Amino acid sequence: MDKNARKVQNQDINPCMEESSDSQKCLDAYNYDKSMCSAYFQRYKNCRKYWHNIMVQRRRNGVNPAMPTAAERQEMLAAVGGKPY
Repeated sequence: MDKNARKVQNQDINPCMEESSDSQKCLDAYNYDKSMCSAYFQRYKNCRKYWHNIMVQRRRNGVNPAMPTAAERQEMLAAVGGKPY
């Protein structure tokens, strides 16, 4: 497995693994008809945008690592009452 594939599958690096996986499953189920999976794609985009904004804010505040770990993200999502995207 190459380096980039490991990054995509690492929960500490990729906060949107679930959304990515759901999008891929939808594409598989609908024979890669993208029009049938637009809701999944939008959820993935919203997830990426949300965590990117968190990462930028943490970087501005000098917090390392910029991307929260999987455990930190679970705590953050629980504090806001679930996924806001």
